[in-house]
Amino acid sequence: MTTRTLGLIGSGMIGGALARLAVAAGLDVVLSNSRDPLTLSELAEELGDRARAATPAEAAQAGDLVVAAIPLNAYALLPAAVLEGKTVIDTMNYYPDPGGHIAALDTGELTSSELVQRHLAGSLVVKAFSNIDFRRLFTLARPAGAPDRSAVPIAGDDEAAKAQAGQLIDAIGYDAVDIGTLADSWRIEPGAPVYVQPYFPAQPPGDLSQDDTYRWYLETPGVPVSASRVKELASLAARPAWASK
Repeated sequence: MTTRTLGLIGSGMIGGALARLAVAAGLDVVLSNSRDPLTLSELAEELGDRARAATPAEAAQAGDLVVAAIPLNAYALLPAAVLEGKTVIDTMNYYPDPGGHIAALDTGELTSSELVQRHLAGSLVVKAFSNIDFRRLFTLARPAGAPDRSAVPIAGDDEAAKAQAGQLIDAIGYDAVDIGTLADSWRIEPGAPVYVQPYFPAQPPGDLSQDDTYRWYLETPGVPVSASRVKELASLAARPAWASK
């Protein structure tokens, strides 16, 4: 399925970066968040005629492909009925604090994306864009064939859905590396070797103030991570065991 309109449920850091890349790739985007669409008017204006702000249900309805870029502890607010039959890209990660513990994730019974898929029973969930920070996601995008093009991993249970997600990933400037099913997506969760750090050149100097650290974070160029390197790093992951509290 060709994606012409990308629906965004969550238009913060990751969602905003994806919206900018999608518009640059010639897609229409429908932005939404948990507040009034008017709170997204500035971003919509920045993105131009290809973007509009709406409610989450409207973004879900409008998107040929929909991205869920909200905190994981709000996953149950995703409009399951409206998303039925659609491919949904899950960018969410499990951080027990401060979001709170989820027993099925603490025990390893489910991965976070399997939890999302359980809620979105009528949708096809694909895990993607969860292992790269918003700034490097935006700045590392490169055209197909560029020698410094980076890759991001994806996981999902449906091959056609993964292919649709892969087309979007390619269009916005990345190669997609299929690392398996949603049950395998622990390989790209927080703490895994492929999570965030490979796209950074170094850690910030330890003597910076909080403001200077954030400035360093925004201004520091990313490091290209090839498809072969993403595949290698994903294979090195060890299953995390969250400590119950």
